[in-house]
Amino acid sequence: MHRRRRTALLLSAVIAAAPLLTACGNDAHPGAAAVVGDQRITVSQLENRVGEVRAAQREAVPDEAAYAQVIAKSGTLPRDVLHNMVLDEVLHKAAEDAGVTVTRKEIQQMRADLEGQAGGAEALETAWLQQYGIPPQRLDENLRLQLEAQKLAASLGTDTGKPAFWNALAAASKQLDIDVNPRYGTWDVQKSSRADAKTPWVREVTAAGAQPAM
Repeated sequence: MHRRRRTALLLSAVIAAAPLLTACGNDAHPGAAAVVGDQRITVSQLENRVGEVRAAQREAVPDEAAYAQVIAKSGTLPRDVLHNMVLDEVLHKAAEDAGVTVTRKEIQQMRADLEGQAGGAEALETAWLQQYGIPPQRLDENLRLQLEAQKLAASLGTDTGKPAFWNALAAASKQLDIDVNPRYGTWDVQKSSRADAKTPWVREVTAAGAQPAM
Protein backbone atom coordinates (compact mmCIF):
# COMPACT_ATOMS: atom_id res chain seq x y z
CA MET A 1 0.00 0.00 0.00
CA HIS A 2 2.87 2.39 0.86
CA ARG A 3 4.48 1.64 -2.49
CA ARG A 4 1.20 2.47 -4.27
CA ARG A 5 0.94 5.74 -2.35
CA ARG A 6 4.49 6.64 -3.38
CA THR A 7 3.59 5.79 -6.95
CA ALA A 8 0.56 8.07 -6.74
CA LEU A 9 2.80 10.92 -5.67
CA LEU A 10 5.21 10.17 -8.50
CA LEU A 11 2.34 10.23 -10.95
CA SER A 12 1.55 13.72 -9.73
CA ALA A 13 4.83 14.73 -11.36
CA VAL A 14 3.62 13.20 -14.62
CA ILE A 15 0.54 15.34 -14.56
CA ALA A 16 2.07 18.54 -13.24
CA ALA A 17 4.92 18.31 -15.76
CA ALA A 18 3.00 16.95 -18.72
CA PRO A 19 4.48 18.00 -22.08
CA LEU A 20 2.89 20.88 -23.93
CA LEU A 21 0.39 20.81 -26.85
CA THR A 22 2.62 21.73 -30.51
CA ALA A 23 0.57 23.68 -32.80
CA CYS A 24 1.19 23.89 -36.47
CA GLY A 25 1.10 27.31 -38.03
CA ASN A 26 -1.87 26.53 -40.25
CA ASP A 27 -4.93 24.31 -40.38
CA ALA A 28 -3.28 21.42 -42.23
CA HIS A 29 -5.94 18.97 -41.07
CA PRO A 30 -9.45 20.43 -41.40
CA GLY A 31 -11.85 18.91 -38.89
CA ALA A 32 -9.03 17.50 -36.77
CA ALA A 33 -8.40 18.50 -33.18
CA ALA A 34 -5.05 16.71 -33.38
CA VAL A 35 -3.12 14.24 -35.51
CA VAL A 36 -0.88 11.86 -33.57
CA GLY A 37 1.07 9.56 -35.85
CA ASP A 38 -1.55 7.83 -37.98
CA GLN A 39 -4.22 8.53 -35.37
CA ARG A 40 -6.56 11.40 -36.29
CA ILE A 41 -8.50 12.83 -33.36
CA THR A 42 -11.42 14.69 -34.89
CA VAL A 43 -13.16 17.68 -33.37
CA SER A 44 -16.31 15.54 -33.27
CA GLN A 45 -14.53 12.82 -31.27
CA LEU A 46 -13.20 15.43 -28.87
CA GLU A 47 -16.64 16.97 -28.44
CA ASN A 48 -18.10 13.53 -27.72
CA ARG A 49 -15.49 12.92 -25.04
CA VAL A 50 -16.16 16.34 -23.50
CA GLY A 51 -19.86 15.51 -23.62
CA GLU A 52 -19.22 12.33 -21.64
CA VAL A 53 -17.64 14.38 -18.87
CA ARG A 54 -20.41 16.97 -18.89
CA ALA A 55 -23.10 14.28 -18.80
CA ALA A 56 -21.44 12.58 -15.86
CA GLN A 57 -21.06 15.90 -14.05
CA ARG A 58 -24.71 16.74 -14.67
CA GLU A 59 -25.85 13.40 -13.28
CA ALA A 60 -23.63 13.77 -10.23
CA VAL A 61 -24.73 17.37 -9.56
CA PRO A 62 -28.47 17.75 -10.18
CA ASP A 63 -28.69 21.13 -8.45
CA GLU A 64 -28.63 23.86 -11.11
CA ALA A 65 -26.58 26.36 -9.12
CA ALA A 66 -24.01 23.76 -8.10
CA TYR A 67 -23.77 22.50 -11.67
CA ALA A 68 -23.17 26.05 -12.91
CA GLN A 69 -20.24 26.26 -10.50
CA VAL A 70 -18.84 23.00 -11.86
CA ILE A 71 -19.02 24.37 -15.40
CA ALA A 72 -17.34 27.60 -14.33
CA LYS A 73 -14.48 25.68 -12.73
CA SER A 74 -13.86 23.54 -15.80
CA GLY A 75 -13.90 26.04 -18.63
CA THR A 76 -10.72 24.57 -20.14
CA LEU A 77 -12.24 21.09 -20.32
CA PRO A 78 -11.94 20.65 -24.13
CA ARG A 79 -8.21 21.40 -23.97
CA ASP A 80 -7.76 19.22 -20.93
CA VAL A 81 -9.54 16.29 -22.56
CA LEU A 82 -7.58 16.63 -25.80
CA HIS A 83 -4.35 16.84 -23.83
CA ASN A 84 -5.22 13.56 -22.15
CA MET A 85 -6.12 11.95 -25.47
CA VAL A 86 -2.82 13.00 -27.07
CA LEU A 87 -0.72 12.09 -24.05
CA ASP A 88 -2.43 8.69 -23.96
CA GLU A 89 -1.11 8.00 -27.48
CA VAL A 90 2.37 9.31 -26.62
CA LEU A 91 2.66 7.23 -23.47
CA HIS A 92 1.32 4.14 -25.21
CA LYS A 93 3.92 4.59 -27.98
CA ALA A 94 6.75 5.02 -25.45
CA ALA A 95 5.60 1.96 -23.51
CA GLU A 96 5.28 -0.09 -26.70
CA ASP A 97 8.81 0.90 -27.79
CA ALA A 98 10.10 -0.22 -24.40
CA GLY A 99 8.26 -3.55 -24.59
CA VAL A 100 5.91 -2.58 -21.77
CA THR A 101 2.43 -4.08 -21.68
CA VAL A 102 -0.47 -3.80 -19.23
CA THR A 103 -2.88 -6.65 -18.68
CA ARG A 104 -6.57 -6.49 -17.91
CA LYS A 105 -5.86 -8.27 -14.63
CA GLU A 106 -3.42 -5.54 -13.58
CA ILE A 107 -6.01 -2.87 -14.30
CA GLN A 108 -8.61 -4.75 -12.30
CA GLN A 109 -6.21 -5.13 -9.39
CA MET A 110 -5.33 -1.45 -9.36
CA ARG A 111 -9.01 -0.53 -9.51
CA ALA A 112 -9.84 -2.91 -6.67
CA ASP A 113 -7.08 -1.41 -4.53
CA LEU A 114 -8.27 2.14 -5.21
CA GLU A 115 -11.89 1.23 -4.57
CA GLY A 116 -10.80 -0.15 -1.22
CA GLN A 117 -9.12 3.15 -0.39
CA ALA A 118 -12.02 5.25 -1.62
CA GLY A 119 -14.77 3.27 0.07
CA GLY A 120 -16.30 1.55 -2.94
CA ALA A 121 -16.67 1.70 -6.71
CA GLU A 122 -19.09 4.61 -6.73
CA ALA A 123 -16.92 6.68 -4.41
CA LEU A 124 -13.90 6.08 -6.63
CA GLU A 125 -15.79 7.05 -9.77
CA THR A 126 -17.07 10.20 -8.08
CA ALA A 127 -13.58 11.17 -6.94
CA TRP A 128 -12.10 10.67 -10.42
CA LEU A 129 -14.87 12.71 -12.02
CA GLN A 130 -14.79 15.55 -9.52
CA GLN A 131 -11.04 15.96 -9.22
CA TYR A 132 -9.67 14.79 -12.58
CA GLY A 133 -12.56 15.11 -15.03
CA ILE A 134 -12.54 11.39 -15.82
CA PRO A 135 -16.07 10.01 -16.40
CA PRO A 136 -16.87 6.53 -15.03
CA GLN A 137 -16.75 4.85 -18.46
CA ARG A 138 -13.16 6.11 -18.96
CA LEU A 139 -11.80 5.15 -15.55
CA ASP A 140 -10.21 1.87 -16.66
CA GLU A 141 -8.53 3.66 -19.58
CA ASN A 142 -7.04 6.15 -17.15
CA LEU A 143 -5.80 3.38 -14.87
CA ARG A 144 -4.18 1.64 -17.84
CA LEU A 145 -2.39 4.89 -18.62
CA GLN A 146 -1.09 5.13 -15.06
CA LEU A 147 0.10 1.55 -15.10
CA GLU A 148 1.89 2.10 -18.40
CA ALA A 149 3.63 5.13 -16.88
CA GLN A 150 4.68 3.16 -13.80
CA LYS A 151 5.95 0.18 -15.79
CA LEU A 152 7.71 2.33 -18.38
CA ALA A 153 9.57 4.17 -15.64
CA ALA A 154 10.48 0.89 -13.97
CA SER A 155 11.77 -0.53 -17.28
CA LEU A 156 14.05 2.51 -17.57
CA GLY A 157 15.29 2.11 -14.01
CA THR A 158 13.84 5.44 -12.98
CA ASP A 159 10.56 7.02 -11.89
CA THR A 160 8.03 9.29 -13.55
CA GLY A 161 9.60 12.44 -12.16
CA LYS A 162 13.07 11.85 -13.63
CA PRO A 163 14.55 13.01 -16.97
CA ALA A 164 14.93 9.45 -18.32
CA PHE A 165 11.16 8.97 -18.22
CA TRP A 166 10.43 12.30 -19.90
CA ASN A 167 13.12 11.70 -22.51
CA ALA A 168 11.29 8.52 -23.48
CA LEU A 169 8.04 10.47 -23.87
CA ALA A 170 9.84 13.17 -25.86
CA ALA A 171 11.25 10.52 -28.21
CA ALA A 172 7.78 9.04 -28.67
CA SER A 173 6.29 12.50 -29.30
CA LYS A 174 8.92 13.18 -31.96
CA GLN A 175 8.24 9.86 -33.70
CA LEU A 176 4.51 10.53 -33.71
CA ASP A 177 4.98 13.98 -35.26
CA ILE A 178 2.12 15.46 -33.25
CA ASP A 179 0.08 18.16 -34.96
CA VAL A 180 -2.48 19.94 -32.79
CA ASN A 181 -5.10 22.44 -33.86
CA PRO A 182 -3.87 25.79 -32.44
CA ARG A 183 -7.25 26.50 -30.83
CA TYR A 184 -6.50 23.75 -28.27
CA GLY A 185 -3.00 24.77 -27.24
CA THR A 186 0.58 23.77 -28.03
CA TRP A 187 2.70 20.64 -27.55
CA ASP A 188 6.44 20.98 -26.95
CA VAL A 189 8.13 17.59 -27.23
CA GLN A 190 11.30 18.82 -25.53
CA LYS A 191 9.80 20.29 -22.36
CA SER A 192 8.22 18.71 -19.31
CA SER A 193 6.02 21.63 -18.29
CA ARG A 194 2.70 22.99 -19.33
CA ALA A 195 1.74 26.37 -20.76
CA ASP A 196 -1.85 27.10 -21.74
CA ALA A 197 -3.15 23.54 -21.40
CA LYS A 198 -4.40 22.75 -17.91
CA THR A 199 -4.60 19.01 -17.44
CA PRO A 200 -6.40 17.59 -14.39
CA TRP A 201 -5.23 13.98 -14.57
CA VAL A 202 -4.37 12.08 -11.41
CA ARG A 203 -2.26 13.92 -8.90
CA GLU A 204 -2.57 11.99 -5.66
CA VAL A 205 -4.82 9.03 -6.21
CA THR A 206 -4.79 8.00 -2.56
CA ALA A 207 -5.93 11.43 -1.42
CA ALA A 208 -8.43 11.61 -4.24
CA GLY A 209 -9.92 8.28 -3.35
CA ALA A 210 -10.11 9.03 0.33
CA GLN A 211 -11.42 12.60 0.18
CA PRO A 212 -13.47 13.31 -2.94
CA ALA A 213 -14.35 16.95 -3.19
CA MET A 214 -15.99 19.26 -5.69
